[in-house]
Amino acid sequence: MDYKLIALDIDGTLTNSKKEITPRTRYALLEAQNQGKKVILASGRHPVGIFPIARDLMLDRYGGYIMAFNGGKIISCETGETIVSRDFPLEYLPDIVGVLKESNITINTYDDKRIIADNKVNDYTYVERDIIKTDMTVVDDFVSAVKFDINKILLAGEPDEIDKYQTILSHRYDGLLDVYKSAPYFLEIMPFGVTKGSMLPLLLRKLNMKREELAAFGDHYNDMTMIGYAGFGVAMYNAENDIKKIADYICESNDNDGIAKTIEKFILR
Repeated sequence: MDYKLIALDIDGTLTNSKKEITPRTRYALLEAQNQGKKVILASGRHPVGIFPIARDLMLDRYGGYIMAFNGGKIISCETGETIVSRDFPLEYLPDIVGVLKESNITINTYDDKRIIADNKVNDYTYVERDIIKTDMTVVDDFVSAVKFDINKILLAGEPDEIDKYQTILSHRYDGLLDVYKSAPYFLEIMPFGVTKGSMLPLLLRKLNMKREELAAFGDHYNDMTMIGYAGFGVAMYNAENDIKKIADYICESNDNDGIAKTIEKFILR
Protein backbone atom coordinates (compact mmCIF):
# COMPACT_ATOMS: atom_id res chain seq x y z
CA MET A 1 0.00 0.00 0.00
CA ASP A 2 1.18 3.52 -0.80
CA TYR A 3 0.82 5.31 2.53
CA LYS A 4 0.47 9.04 1.88
CA LEU A 5 -0.17 10.23 5.45
CA ILE A 6 1.84 9.53 8.60
CA ALA A 7 0.14 10.39 11.93
CA LEU A 8 2.43 10.41 14.94
CA ASP A 9 1.84 10.65 18.64
CA ILE A 10 4.71 12.56 20.26
CA ASP A 11 5.49 11.49 23.83
CA GLY A 12 6.56 7.86 24.03
CA THR A 13 6.33 7.54 20.25
CA LEU A 14 8.08 10.20 18.18
CA THR A 15 10.37 11.28 21.01
CA ASN A 16 12.59 8.95 23.01
CA SER A 17 12.86 8.73 26.78
CA LYS A 18 14.90 11.94 26.78
CA LYS A 19 12.08 13.74 24.91
CA GLU A 20 14.31 13.98 21.82
CA ILE A 21 13.79 13.06 18.18
CA THR A 22 16.74 10.94 17.10
CA PRO A 23 18.64 11.88 13.92
CA ARG A 24 17.56 8.66 12.17
CA THR A 25 13.88 9.30 12.91
CA ARG A 26 14.12 12.92 11.82
CA TYR A 27 15.82 11.95 8.56
CA ALA A 28 13.21 9.26 7.81
CA LEU A 29 10.37 11.75 8.29
CA LEU A 30 12.06 14.42 6.20
CA GLU A 31 12.69 11.89 3.43
CA ALA A 32 9.08 10.71 3.57
CA GLN A 33 7.88 14.29 3.17
CA ASN A 34 10.35 14.84 0.36
CA GLN A 35 8.70 11.90 -1.38
CA GLY A 36 5.30 13.59 -1.08
CA LYS A 37 4.00 12.12 2.18
CA LYS A 38 2.32 14.42 4.69
CA VAL A 39 3.02 14.22 8.41
CA ILE A 40 0.44 14.83 11.15
CA LEU A 41 1.56 15.39 14.74
CA ALA A 42 -1.33 14.06 16.82
CA SER A 43 -0.85 14.78 20.51
CA GLY A 44 -2.67 15.66 23.69
CA ARG A 45 -0.30 18.63 23.98
CA HIS A 46 -1.17 22.30 23.66
CA PRO A 47 -0.14 23.67 20.22
CA VAL A 48 2.64 25.64 21.95
CA GLY A 49 4.25 22.33 22.84
CA ILE A 50 3.93 20.93 19.30
CA PHE A 51 4.98 23.83 17.06
CA PRO A 52 8.73 23.57 17.83
CA ILE A 53 8.67 19.91 16.79
CA ALA A 54 6.64 20.75 13.69
CA ARG A 55 9.20 23.38 12.69
CA ASP A 56 12.09 20.99 13.32
CA LEU A 57 10.45 18.45 11.00
CA MET A 58 9.66 21.18 8.43
CA LEU A 59 5.91 20.55 8.43
CA ASP A 60 5.38 24.16 7.39
CA ARG A 61 7.41 23.61 4.22
CA TYR A 62 5.81 20.29 3.34
CA GLY A 63 2.19 21.09 4.25
CA GLY A 64 1.86 19.00 7.40
CA TYR A 65 -0.67 19.34 10.20
CA ILE A 66 -0.93 19.54 13.97
CA MET A 67 -3.70 17.78 15.86
CA ALA A 68 -3.45 19.29 19.33
CA PHE A 69 -5.54 18.40 22.38
CA ASN A 70 -6.05 14.83 21.06
CA GLY A 71 -7.64 16.22 17.91
CA GLY A 72 -9.63 18.98 19.59
CA LYS A 73 -7.77 21.54 17.49
CA ILE A 74 -6.39 20.84 14.00
CA ILE A 75 -3.98 23.41 12.54
CA SER A 76 -2.33 23.70 9.14
CA CYS A 77 1.41 24.19 9.60
CA GLU A 78 1.70 25.80 6.17
CA THR A 79 -0.87 28.56 6.74
CA GLY A 80 -1.31 28.61 10.52
CA GLU A 81 -5.07 28.27 9.96
CA THR A 82 -7.16 26.44 12.54
CA ILE A 83 -9.18 23.99 10.49
CA VAL A 84 -11.23 22.44 13.30
CA SER A 85 -11.71 23.35 16.95
CA ARG A 86 -13.97 21.56 19.42
CA ASP A 87 -14.72 23.44 22.63
CA PHE A 88 -15.02 21.81 26.04
CA PRO A 89 -18.48 22.33 27.59
CA LEU A 90 -17.72 24.69 30.48
CA GLU A 91 -20.99 23.88 32.25
CA TYR A 92 -19.36 20.67 33.54
CA LEU A 93 -16.44 22.44 35.24
CA PRO A 94 -18.10 23.13 38.64
CA ASP A 95 -19.16 19.50 38.96
CA ILE A 96 -15.72 18.17 37.98
CA VAL A 97 -14.06 20.44 40.54
CA GLY A 98 -16.53 19.23 43.15
CA VAL A 99 -15.90 15.56 42.40
CA LEU A 100 -12.14 16.10 42.76
CA LYS A 101 -12.38 18.28 45.87
CA GLU A 102 -11.11 15.61 48.27
CA SER A 103 -8.41 14.35 45.92
CA ASN A 104 -4.76 15.35 45.54
CA ILE A 105 -5.16 15.68 41.78
CA THR A 106 -4.37 18.93 39.99
CA ILE A 107 -6.93 20.20 37.48
CA ASN A 108 -5.32 21.92 34.49
CA THR A 109 -6.43 23.62 31.33
CA TYR A 110 -4.90 26.12 28.89
CA ASP A 111 -5.35 29.53 27.38
CA ASP A 112 -3.49 30.49 24.19
CA LYS A 113 -0.08 30.51 25.88
CA ARG A 114 -0.25 29.17 29.42
CA ILE A 115 -1.28 26.30 31.65
CA ILE A 116 -3.97 27.27 34.14
CA ALA A 117 -3.78 25.01 37.23
CA ASP A 118 -5.77 24.86 40.43
CA ASN A 119 -3.94 25.20 43.73
CA LYS A 120 -3.41 21.46 44.35
CA VAL A 121 -0.19 21.52 42.36
CA ASN A 122 1.84 18.32 42.48
CA ASP A 123 5.00 16.96 40.83
CA TYR A 124 3.06 15.73 37.79
CA THR A 125 1.71 19.20 37.10
CA TYR A 126 5.29 20.34 36.57
CA VAL A 127 5.87 17.38 34.23
CA GLU A 128 3.22 18.83 31.92
CA ARG A 129 4.72 22.31 32.19
CA ASP A 130 8.19 21.01 31.35
CA ILE A 131 6.94 18.89 28.43
CA ILE A 132 5.26 21.75 26.60
CA LYS A 133 7.76 24.34 27.86
CA THR A 134 5.32 27.07 28.74
CA ASP A 135 4.33 29.22 31.72
CA MET A 136 1.91 28.04 34.38
CA THR A 137 -0.51 30.16 36.40
CA VAL A 138 -1.89 28.70 39.64
CA VAL A 139 -5.36 29.88 40.69
CA ASP A 140 -7.38 29.42 43.86
CA ASP A 141 -10.77 29.39 42.14
CA PHE A 142 -10.44 27.31 38.99
CA VAL A 143 -14.04 27.71 37.83
CA SER A 144 -13.98 31.50 38.11
CA ALA A 145 -10.61 31.68 36.35
CA VAL A 146 -11.76 29.72 33.29
CA LYS A 147 -14.18 32.06 31.51
CA PHE A 148 -12.83 31.51 27.99
CA ASP A 149 -13.07 28.76 25.37
CA ILE A 150 -10.96 25.71 26.12
CA ASN A 151 -10.41 22.39 24.34
CA LYS A 152 -9.68 20.00 27.20
CA ILE A 153 -9.09 19.40 30.90
CA LEU A 154 -5.99 17.56 32.09
CA LEU A 155 -5.86 15.88 35.50
CA ALA A 156 -2.40 15.19 36.94
CA GLY A 157 -1.68 13.00 39.94
CA GLU A 158 -0.37 9.75 41.36
CA PRO A 159 -1.20 6.79 39.08
CA ASP A 160 -3.30 4.96 41.69
CA GLU A 161 -5.44 8.01 42.30
CA ILE A 162 -5.70 8.72 38.57
CA ASP A 163 -7.00 5.15 38.07
CA LYS A 164 -9.57 5.65 40.83
CA TYR A 165 -10.93 8.87 39.39
CA GLN A 166 -10.87 7.56 35.83
CA THR A 167 -13.46 5.00 36.93
CA ILE A 168 -15.51 7.59 38.83
CA LEU A 169 -15.49 10.21 36.09
CA SER A 170 -16.02 7.74 33.22
CA HIS A 171 -19.22 6.52 34.85
CA ARG A 172 -20.39 9.97 35.91
CA TYR A 173 -19.98 11.52 32.45
CA ASP A 174 -20.75 8.48 30.31
CA GLY A 175 -22.11 9.78 27.00
CA LEU A 176 -21.33 13.37 28.00
CA LEU A 177 -17.52 13.60 28.05
CA ASP A 178 -14.65 11.35 27.00
CA VAL A 179 -12.25 10.36 29.78
CA TYR A 180 -9.00 8.49 29.08
CA LYS A 181 -5.36 8.31 30.17
CA SER A 182 -2.49 9.69 28.11
CA ALA A 183 0.11 8.61 30.69
CA PRO A 184 -0.14 6.72 33.99
CA TYR A 185 -0.25 10.10 35.79
CA PHE A 186 -2.37 12.08 33.27
CA LEU A 187 -6.12 11.80 32.75
CA GLU A 188 -7.62 13.66 29.80
CA ILE A 189 -11.21 14.92 29.88
CA MET A 190 -12.43 15.81 26.40
CA PRO A 191 -15.63 16.95 24.70
CA PHE A 192 -17.66 13.84 23.92
CA GLY A 193 -16.61 12.22 20.67
CA VAL A 194 -13.30 14.07 20.37
CA THR A 195 -10.46 11.60 19.99
CA LYS A 196 -7.56 11.30 17.60
CA GLY A 197 -9.41 8.59 15.72
CA SER A 198 -12.68 10.50 15.45
CA MET A 199 -11.07 13.74 14.27
CA LEU A 200 -8.71 12.27 11.67
CA PRO A 201 -11.58 11.56 9.22
CA LEU A 202 -12.32 15.30 9.10
CA LEU A 203 -8.77 16.00 8.00
CA LEU A 204 -8.71 13.12 5.54
CA ARG A 205 -11.87 14.40 3.88
CA LYS A 206 -10.26 17.81 3.49
CA LEU A 207 -7.22 16.18 1.91
CA ASN A 208 -9.37 13.87 -0.23
CA MET A 209 -7.53 10.84 1.10
CA LYS A 210 -8.67 7.45 2.36
CA ARG A 211 -7.99 5.82 5.72
CA GLU A 212 -6.20 3.02 3.86
CA GLU A 213 -3.56 5.61 2.91
CA LEU A 214 -2.92 6.54 6.55
CA ALA A 215 -0.21 5.06 8.77
CA ALA A 216 -0.51 5.94 12.47
CA PHE A 217 1.95 5.39 15.33
CA GLY A 218 1.23 5.51 19.06
CA ASP A 219 1.87 4.04 22.49
CA HIS A 220 -0.89 4.99 24.94
CA TYR A 221 -4.65 4.86 25.42
CA ASN A 222 -5.29 8.22 23.78
CA ASP A 223 -3.73 6.73 20.62
CA MET A 224 -6.02 3.69 20.54
CA THR A 225 -8.73 5.16 18.30
CA MET A 226 -6.15 6.55 15.88
CA ILE A 227 -4.35 3.22 15.57
CA GLY A 228 -7.65 1.42 15.12
CA TYR A 229 -8.80 3.86 12.44
CA ALA A 230 -5.64 3.94 10.32
CA GLY A 231 -5.10 1.65 7.39
CA PHE A 232 -1.77 0.75 8.98
CA GLY A 233 -1.90 1.08 12.76
CA VAL A 234 1.49 0.77 14.45
CA ALA A 235 2.07 0.29 18.18
CA MET A 236 5.45 1.03 19.66
CA TYR A 237 7.21 -1.82 21.45
CA ASN A 238 6.91 0.29 24.61
CA ALA A 239 3.14 0.70 24.11
CA GLU A 240 0.45 -0.47 26.51
CA ASN A 241 -0.57 -4.09 25.86
CA ASP A 242 -4.12 -3.05 24.95
CA ILE A 243 -2.68 -0.86 22.17
CA LYS A 244 -0.53 -3.69 20.85
CA LYS A 245 -3.56 -5.98 20.63
CA ILE A 246 -5.36 -3.77 18.10
CA ALA A 247 -2.31 -2.72 16.05
CA ASP A 248 -1.51 -4.06 12.61
CA TYR A 249 2.18 -3.98 13.43
CA ILE A 250 4.39 -3.62 16.51
CA CYS A 251 7.60 -1.76 15.82
CA GLU A 252 10.69 -1.30 17.94
CA SER A 253 10.55 1.09 20.89
CA ASN A 254 10.82 4.86 20.87
CA ASP A 255 14.37 4.45 22.19
CA ASN A 256 15.32 2.18 19.28
CA ASP A 257 14.15 4.23 16.27
CA GLY A 258 10.93 2.26 15.90
CA ILE A 259 9.32 4.93 13.71
CA ALA A 260 12.33 5.32 11.44
CA LYS A 261 12.75 1.59 10.90
CA THR A 262 9.05 1.15 10.10
CA ILE A 263 9.01 4.07 7.67
CA GLU A 264 12.13 2.75 5.95
CA LYS A 265 10.58 -0.71 5.62
CA PHE A 266 7.00 0.08 4.63
CA ILE A 267 6.69 3.67 3.44
CA LEU A 268 9.81 5.01 1.72
CA ARG A 269 10.21 4.21 -1.96
